[in-house]
Amino acid sequence: MTQNSQTPNQRPSLDEINQSVLVPSVYETSFFQKFLAYSGPGALVAVGYMDPGNWLTSLAGGSQFRYTLLAVLWLSIVVAMFMQTLAIKLGVVAQQDLAQAVASRIPVGGRITLWLLNELAMMATDMTGVIGTAIALKLLFGLPLLYGILLTIFDVLVVLLFLRFGIRRVEAIVVLAILTVGIIFGLEVFRAHPAVGAIARGLIPTSHLLTNHTELVLSLGIMGATIMPHNIYLHSSLAQSRRYDHNDPKQVNEALRFARWDSNVHLIAALIINALLLILGGTLFWHTTQNLASLQAVFYELQNPATVGKLASPIMGWLFAFALLITGLISSITSTLSGQIVMEGFLHIRLPLWERRLLTRAVTLVPILIIGFLVGFSDAAFEELIVYAQIALSIALPLTLFPLVRLTSDHALMGAHVNSRLTQWVGYTLAGIITALNLELIVSLF
Repeated sequence: MTQNSQTPNQRPSLDEINQSVLVPSVYETSFFQKFLAYSGPGALVAVGYMDPGNWLTSLAGGSQFRYTLLAVLWLSIVVAMFMQTLAIKLGVVAQQDLAQAVASRIPVGGRITLWLLNELAMMATDMTGVIGTAIALKLLFGLPLLYGILLTIFDVLVVLLFLRFGIRRVEAIVVLAILTVGIIFGLEVFRAHPAVGAIARGLIPTSHLLTNHTELVLSLGIMGATIMPHNIYLHSSLAQSRRYDHNDPKQVNEALRFARWDSNVHLIAALIINALLLILGGTLFWHTTQNLASLQAVFYELQNPATVGKLASPIMGWLFAFALLITGLISSITSTLSGQIVMEGFLHIRLPLWERRLLTRAVTLVPILIIGFLVGFSDAAFEELIVYAQIALSIALPLTLFPLVRLTSDHALMGAHVNSRLTQWVGYTLAGIITALNLELIVSLF
């Protein structure tokens, strides 16, 4: 571990993985060519919106409340689009990520506190990937959960292998993974023949989301699994990955425009995948049980004629497990980059990516192994842990969202791109609503 001697707004870790990408001249080429040039960071961020934590909360929501929580999904993605746009603006205009911008404005004690809180959020995020990958290995190869959990230590090799290809190839791999997972769930939902009318009604929010304790817990789990702190930090850094003339206002405007396109297109893809999961749970399992919250149960029930009738097929179960393994592994890339960004930004400490990955995974495994040895290595115990990890992420969100809105409303930092009064009002209102929901959850729990 070495002290970073470079200025705070430099990104040595991103240089290590060939992060800088030249884009076509703003005065040349077509819209599509420019979109392709800027496309990619949004895919890396979108992976965080479809990790195993999202799977479990979406499937549990569908099996318990059918399509009602579809409203929570699309509302969460709309909020995510807004906040990710602010993160993009901070990165492109200020040429700083959120960790750097916050750290330069608070004392050392505050920097260390925020770093610790964000490390805990990173650990919760990584925990869902560990558990999801271990369950996928068990379903595909019959590997006991304990061995699968320990095997995830070596996913650092997968991460480093991807990063050696350069960031553009990593982005392409992630886009391919998103398409693969989307096609798998699209096929499974198509075979399930969901009720289209009920789906349309589920898109309309109801008061039950706030008054029903179980729905509130799952709603906050979905929100925590959808809008995650590490994605804000990651996007504010990745937004700086395209090379253009930062002194040319037209090129800056173009960078903002196409980065927003990139972000929103991939977030819509994440919304579709999560909606397909919830619809799958609400179509196949709502009429059979009111408490399906197990990835393993979904795997077996997709092959069980007694549950899903003629829709049962071994291949559908295997595809489900394969998609779970893909998302578990791919999410390792984003959690590694996010952890590096947060550590460098708040502490100005630079670690090689393989050291950062091992550190994150080692810290994550400690509570998982302790819980496993205390209550047993069962799917139910670990999958319940995923749900509460998502709730923990939703509680950590205000500490990320309020500073993001504040910084992008700073005229000295943002210049002509400072938030308008309306944007400030919307940003603070959304952050306030999320904080209020979290407080209501804490009161209802205790």
